Amino acid sequence: MSTVPLSPGSASGIPGFLPTHVVPPGGLATWTAPDGTVPTEPLDPLLPVRLVERRGEWGQVLCSNGWVAWTDARLLVSLPQGPPAAGGLPERTQDARALLARVQETLGQYRTAMEDLAAGRTDGETFGRTTRGLRIGAVVDGDAVWLYDAGRDVWCYCDGTAMAALASPAGPGGEG
Repeated sequence: MSTVPLSPGSASGIPGFLPTHVVPPGGLATWTAPDGTVPTEPLDPLLPVRLVERRGEWGQVLCSNGWVAWTDARLLVSLPQGPPAAGGLPERTQDARALLARVQETLGQYRTAMEDLAAGRTDGETFGRTTRGLRIGAVVDGDAVWLYDAGRDVWCYCDGTAMAALASPAGPGGEG
């Protein structure tokens, strides 16, 4: 079964699928059980997955298309606190440029605060107040990008031409 992310605008095979991790840029080998004896298809680079079980260094992951496999959980890249709750159903947007501009602006605000702290122009308490509430998330890999939209509380996937919500924990009734 393919581990390729679903195309923008297509629905996840699992209602309310919430990734907890992303596969590292090199991809990951997988097995049918946490023993390393029967290999299966590798996970694609930067594929969002949900870690559903952990046994030592082994982790069982669930992909958005329903595929389940065991892998080295130490190598998975954690999403910070998982994608936050969304206000509604995933929706397709026309353009990623506005979200990219917000990500850039927020990163600039954080960098300015960090530089002020490092230069001694502010203290740790002021740094905390200045950065409180700033939230961004971005993974860029060639022509694909995953962005966190803090305004809508959703993770989005963009292939350079259009953007669609990648994961929305709220179902049709607005519950996660």
